[in-house]
Amino acid sequence: MVNLEWYRTFRAIVEKKTLTRAAEALYASQPGVSVHLNALEAYVGKKLFERTSRKMIPTEEGKQLYNFVVEALERLEQAEQHFKKSTKETVPSLHIGMCTETFQTILEPEVAKLRFNLVAKFGGHQDLIKDLNKGLLDLVITPKNNHANTLAEYEAFSKERIVLVAGSKTPLNEVNKLLEQQDLKALSAYLKQQIWYSASNEMDHFSRFWYDNFKSRADFKPNYILPNIGSIIRCIEAENGFAIVPDFLVQEAIAKGSIHLVWQGIKESANTLYFATRSDLQYKEEVNTIKEVFKQKMQPH
Repeated sequence: MVNLEWYRTFRAIVEKKTLTRAAEALYASQPGVSVHLNALEAYVGKKLFERTSRKMIPTEEGKQLYNFVVEALERLEQAEQHFKKSTKETVPSLHIGMCTETFQTILEPEVAKLRFNLVAKFGGHQDLIKDLNKGLLDLVITPKNNHANTLAEYEAFSKERIVLVAGSKTPLNEVNKLLEQQDLKALSAYLKQQIWYSASNEMDHFSRFWYDNFKSRADFKPNYILPNIGSIIRCIEAENGFAIVPDFLVQEAIAKGSIHLVWQGIKESANTLYFATRSDLQYKEEVNTIKEVFKQKMQPH
């Protein structure tokens, strides 16, 4: 009999397009994901993906199998969530979604103080809002307000400002001189020759800041493209290199001097952050507790 986890792994690979991202979404190892896929292909007797160096492309058989199983898997997840919520729990369980770095920076230090159970899910904002609409999540922290395409209710609570930072060993004399002279053309040329870090899932921050301030596209490739902003911060701390990141994620590193705030730009590049909840929210008190944590920690400095 086929293992249900094989189908869950198969769906994740189709939706995430790489084994690495599928493993991250499933909180599993990449070898484990490969084992599940190989077992499923052996079971059905057909090749389900074309493997390329950049992504996994479903074959026609893979597309057909996905269409057969995806709705059933979603219904099973909804049934599981509904069953959990329909039972009488002495301690409520709150299900929340956000990006990994936001959780680690804002909420992780407070988890041990919470008086209710917490299940945190990480992923893309679009996927998290879909789960919110399905009843799988109670609260999502998101920079995207999709009123037109969702049943969720949105409450703006803060901004994430996109800023230029550098590791503490980065020479900044020339940058500071060009900033003082307001010579943006020379500054752009100089920065393009430096060591850069970016994240594969946050290139829009990079491109937006560059265009807002230099009125041109960033026509160079970062030296290091990492999985997420948390990796960038850990790599440049007390080292040489530049990055463009949301300010609240580097406040602690700036305070201790391992990262320097270089420039906030001539024009503010910022995203409004929202709490997204459903209108039939069950655990309002618990959700308000999480909201207060974010409001207090993300007050303007």
